[in-house]
Amino acid sequence: MLTSGIILLAGSLLSPNPGLIFWTAITFVIVLLILKKIAWGPIIGALEEREKGIQSSIDRAHSAKEESEAILRKNRELLAKADAESDKIIREGKDYADKLRADITEKAQSEAKKMIATAKDEIEQEKRRALDVLRNEVADLAVKGAEKIIKTTLDADMQKKIVDSMIQDLSTKRN
Repeated sequence: MLTSGIILLAGSLLSPNPGLIFWTAITFVIVLLILKKIAWGPIIGALEEREKGIQSSIDRAHSAKEESEAILRKNRELLAKADAESDKIIREGKDYADKLRADITEKAQSEAKKMIATAKDEIEQEKRRALDVLRNEVADLAVKGAEKIIKTTLDADMQKKIVDSMIQDLSTKRN
């Protein structure tokens, strides 16, 4: 019996039954219509909503990327300008420092030359004064010596005493 039941089942599945095909097709169409009415709209709506969300995210990502690239370009330009400006400022600072150093050096050299000239003039004046004083002293001594010579008669001892006296006078006046 088992064998005959299996054969019956196998025979009915393998042989096309027009009623079964009809009812299967009707059931498929009904299920398809029910799914279309109940589930197809929400599924398609959810898929479209999801697609819009994804497209919106992609668009935002593209615009953010473009915006960040624009900001990056602008920052690079600003950085290049800042570098150029800093180089210019440094160059101007160095030029100013060089000019200032040259001016200060020139002024210092000029001042040193003036000080040297002033010192030379003062030394020359002091030298002249000293020579004038020395001449006056020598003249005074010569006059005094001549006075002494004239007042007394000169012998060898007397001459020696006069010269010694003049030397003493000269040394006491210097000190």
